[in-house]
Amino acid sequence: MMTSAEQLAQAEGTVAACRALGVSRGSLYRERRAATATAAAPLARSAPPRTLNPAEQAQVREVLNGERFQDSAPRQVYAALLDEKQYLCSWRTMYRILDQHREVRERRDQLRHPTYTKPELLATAPNQLWSWDITKLLGPAKWTYYYLYVILDVFSRYVVGWMVAAGEAAALAEHLIAETCAKQGIPLGQLTIHADRGSAMTSKPVALLMADLGVTKTHSRPHISNDNPFSESQFKTLKYRPDYPDRFGCLADARRWGQAFFHWYNHDHHHSGLGLLTPATVHHNRSEAVLAVRQAVLQQAYAAHPERFVKGAPAPQQPPTAVWINPPKESGDEPAGPQVSALAEEVRSYSQPAELAAIVTP
Repeated sequence: MMTSAEQLAQAEGTVAACRALGVSRGSLYRERRAATATAAAPLARSAPPRTLNPAEQAQVREVLNGERFQDSAPRQVYAALLDEKQYLCSWRTMYRILDQHREVRERRDQLRHPTYTKPELLATAPNQLWSWDITKLLGPAKWTYYYLYVILDVFSRYVVGWMVAAGEAAALAEHLIAETCAKQGIPLGQLTIHADRGSAMTSKPVALLMADLGVTKTHSRPHISNDNPFSESQFKTLKYRPDYPDRFGCLADARRWGQAFFHWYNHDHHHSGLGLLTPATVHHNRSEAVLAVRQAVLQQAYAAHPERFVKGAPAPQQPPTAVWINPPKESGDEPAGPQVSALAEEVRSYSQPAELAAIVTP
């Protein structure tokens, strides 16, 4: 039987009835929804007669998780039991029982990749941390390549050693690293050399050489080019030069081009990550003298036209005092090096030693 309020709402509308009776429409709608939900609440459902009883379900779980079938999928278990003239339930029911106990997973015993630690390396001066890598240069014919080995000082971005060879081999890398360490006068225990996981980088001869030289070696995580960003960035600078050729005519041609490029890169290239200083300036500890000259020039310009410097007296951009490969997230007081995008380079292994032709920057 309708109440007077319901009759008024039906005749005049809900809005007019709520206004006349001083009732909130929101409260009215909430009460209606609560009443509808209570009326529509489902009744408790009894278990279907085909459901396995708790003892049968426990037996299925025991079989599936036992030593014999713990690495087998439910379908395989179902078929194996049928061949042995035993039926517990369908394989779909096996999945449902496992799902009820959150045991649906990869049941096969598979080889899993190890967890590699992210390298966190810091350089606060030249010749503390080097990065090296190999990139391919297109040769005169299709599928012909020359291999460019480059060793880079992470702090100064100075190319301390490089070499162009006909192939990639551990003997070539060993020769280049040994000669570069000798040229730079690296003492025992001072240097860390970082590289990716190419065949030459992870070879036993190179590892033994570094141990003999007292050099610590580290490697990038597999398939993560950001773990070796400075070498990758340097290769991008090399291959985006306006005079970089589409192909090199011969090995000697590649070496001649490399001599000109690396001289420009070390001595004439004002690196944005070094406060626009050249790598040679930072590597040979001439930064303070160059910055003093720049400061004097800027001071003269400011004295002549101070109105042109809206932020006050100018100062030259300073190079970083510390450079990281993967700075730790917890340390907020250490200045981090620039994060550069990686230029992925495919490196092909080479089994036969090529002509030893190392060119090491003095």
